[in-house]
Amino acid sequence: ICPAELLLDDGDEVLFAQEDMVKFLKPGKVVIITAGRFAGRKAVIVKNHDDGSSDRHFGHCLVAGIAKYPLRITKDMGEKRRAKRSRVKPFVKVVNYNHMMPTRYAIDVDLKNAVPADVTTNPSAREAARKDVKKIFQERYVSGKNKWFFTKLRF
Repeated sequence: ICPAELLLDDGDEVLFAQEDMVKFLKPGKVVIITAGRFAGRKAVIVKNHDDGSSDRHFGHCLVAGIAKYPLRITKDMGEKRRAKRSRVKPFVKVVNYNHMMPTRYAIDVDLKNAVPADVTTNPSAREAARKDVKKIFQERYVSGKNKWFFTKLRF
């Protein structure tokens, strides 16, 4: 018997409903974008929509990720050059579940306040959200937390 199947007394086979599956794509989970302009980039889930919404009839989520990773710095670099190479360029995007790969990592940052709900339709809100996310990511990077998230994927 397959663990996803349940056998009844009369021999009929019933599959478990999708609601019984564990939801692991939650806010704070680190994912890797696998398709599009930001393919191979790491992102954090801000808000997930497992059953879709009125304008998108598929499972998707709002993510905030890193468009340009910080560069390597050495101790003999000056303070100005070090600050410039430590910059993080973020992106905010709605991504289909089929176009992302979850990782085992999660980041404990609250991006819900930084990224409003109308970010997908309002360009000025998207710009403001990008600036807020940049501040949050920059603080995270400078403090030295979540080092894996801020390193470029080598593939």
